[in-house]
Amino acid sequence: MGNPICIIGPTAAGKTDLALKLTKYIDCEIISIDSAMIYRGMDIGTAKPTKEEQNLVPHHLIDILDASETYSAANFYRDTHKLIVDIMSRGKTPLLVGGTMMYFNIIINGLSDLPHADSLVRNKIDALIQENGLEYLHNELKKIDIAAAKRISSNDPQRLKRAIEVYMLTGKSISFLQKAQKEILPFKFFNIALMPSDRTQLHEKIKIRFMQMLKNGFIDEVERFFYREDINASMPSMRAVGYRQIYEYLAGTTTFNLMHEAAIAATRQLAKRQMTWLRSFANINIFAAEKNNLLDMVLLLISAKTKQ
Repeated sequence: MGNPICIIGPTAAGKTDLALKLTKYIDCEIISIDSAMIYRGMDIGTAKPTKEEQNLVPHHLIDILDASETYSAANFYRDTHKLIVDIMSRGKTPLLVGGTMMYFNIIINGLSDLPHADSLVRNKIDALIQENGLEYLHNELKKIDIAAAKRISSNDPQRLKRAIEVYMLTGKSISFLQKAQKEILPFKFFNIALMPSDRTQLHEKIKIRFMQMLKNGFIDEVERFFYREDINASMPSMRAVGYRQIYEYLAGTTTFNLMHEAAIAATRQLAKRQMTWLRSFANINIFAAEKNNLLDMVLLLISAKTKQ
């Protein structure tokens, strides 16, 4: 049994492939650190490990929710903590794999003590949006928390509403509270990051992968959610990259070609943000994602760390 290992990296960097190869050498179980893989039926667009791959080694935090449900950072923190304890109690190594950087930030830097969601406050915020639009709410956030306004897009209603809600409940900005005393997971994590050294090559890989997703039935996958009465475009599940653009295409607000271009562009922007996050993390071992001997290098480093 060893300390938990994190495999972190941008989309299309090869995290799942490396993790599955590591399972041949490490007695481990995988915890998915992906905010979209938690949803049942969202398989193609998330590049979710296949059932065959999941059967090779136990996987956790995959297919745990319906697409109509929400999952907070606090939910993730509690579930991950419980899973790590459980896996280590059975003498195995937890292998945390994914690209949701907000979740990894909680793992590495701790969870801020933020207030629970309040339905009355949320209703007030929803009324403000209904009357004035998301851009108005974003401008209000600039007045109270310029740092958060720079991080959060006006097209990200979930995080935008949360930042306003925290301020309305506490009178303090979410940025201030996030910097305050945090609850830290009581484990020593060994962090491995896959960082593409060739941005152009990564962009091309993202394009090719999205085209393959379309061939594999990505539009049909989103269509199954589109016609459900309990799901709409503002839900976290349908705001995932790729899903959002196809949802808009199905709604008739964009063309196929524009959807295609927008989805690829959004995925590339996501990868850029993920790599920015990676550079901000301390105590992280960065490997070039394209290295032919990547597995050998990672195993060598893990071996050296376990002997210390």
